[in-house]
Amino acid sequence: MPITRSAKKALRVSDRRKSVNDRRKKVMKEEVKKVEKLVHDKKFTEAKKAVAAAYSAIDKATKKGILKKNTASRKKARLSRITKEK
Repeated sequence: MPITRSAKKALRVSDRRKSVNDRRKKVMKEEVKKVEKLVHDKKFTEAKKAVAAAYSAIDKATKKGILKKNTASRKKARLSRITKEK
């Protein structure tokens, strides 16, 4: 446990930031899973519409430092690849 006042405050701030980051990461994962489920169900037109929301969530996570730039790029590329009809 933190002893000094500043360490206690740092712990509170850290907990707050973690909860915000966890929420944003969860939203991103849900959007990606939604696209993958639509593709699995062969609903490509709906999946292409859902990709925009997934891209937005990925970009927001990257902007806030939750994901690294190349990781975000890789996720977006994979989503793009799977939404193309075969």
